[in-house]
Amino acid sequence: MIGITEIEAAAERIAGHVVRTPTVASPGLTALLGVPVTAKLELLQRTGSFKARGATAKLLSLSEAERAAGVVAVSGGNHGIALAVMAAALDVKATVVMPRTAPARSVEIVREAGASVRLTDGMDSAFELVTRLRDEGLTLVHPFDDPVVIAGQGTVGLELAEDVADADEPTDVVVSIGGGGLIAGIAAALAARRPRVRVWGVETEGAQAMSAALKAGGPVPVPLSSLVTTLSAPAVSQLTYDHVSALVEEVLVVPDREAVQGSLDLADHGKVWAEPAAGCLLPAAREVAARVGDGARIGLVVCGGNTTPRELTGWAERFGLL
Repeated sequence: MIGITEIEAAAERIAGHVVRTPTVASPGLTALLGVPVTAKLELLQRTGSFKARGATAKLLSLSEAERAAGVVAVSGGNHGIALAVMAAALDVKATVVMPRTAPARSVEIVREAGASVRLTDGMDSAFELVTRLRDEGLTLVHPFDDPVVIAGQGTVGLELAEDVADADEPTDVVVSIGGGGLIAGIAAALAARRPRVRVWGVETEGAQAMSAALKAGGPVPVPLSSLVTTLSAPAVSQLTYDHVSALVEEVLVVPDREAVQGSLDLADHGKVWAEPAAGCLLPAAREVAARVGDGARIGLVVCGGNTTPRELTGWAERFGLL
């Protein structure tokens, strides 16, 4: 299990390389949900998502031999962007394996950063290819099955704990789940710094790796069909499963349609431009607030904003939301 010592060490390591993103009260989202809402705006992070934290922590931990070999990662979008940009900043050669379903703009950004892009037919085959490339000598920077990466993501929770006043402490914090690295790190940080706070996870239908693992008693492969490719891990890891099963209240699952509506609501009411991987927080937060009842105060980790107006409009039109 990742502890607060590892997370504090990661925070010290990545300081100066990443942004300490704001934690703010949101009057618009408070009015929308009917309970006080605090948002951790990780979409303002370097590379547009929290992934820069874990990628930077890992890159800075590598030996000279590992750096010289070059790094490789698998990604539905944000991890690849983070690794490509941060590797370029640290003068490390990077290869990113992505499914063809990844957002076109994400693939473009990875290429523009100077990384080599390898496209596959899906996330399953992307994970298979990245394993082969690791075995051929590249240094793997896994998006979630790595304690250094999880500690890096946990700095989100560390900052959230430090930035909220005791009187404004959320009763419940809602975090999106793909492979589980972000929620594992945040839950570990909050367990140490804000132990009264409950942590809830949220997935989209067709990207239910963590909820399936919790039902099965351990990681299992899952079929992927969600449009939210940034949450579409074919399985969680034992490491992330262990953290979530021990530290997270429950994992909620919402339809893609509601995740897209959540992105529209975040723009309209929260005044932030977020991808559906963050949009899914709002329907989940409504359920959490209803379950908790009087006295609920919600924290939202707005994990990323790497979607284009055309992509979001296209999804909204598909679901009849515009």
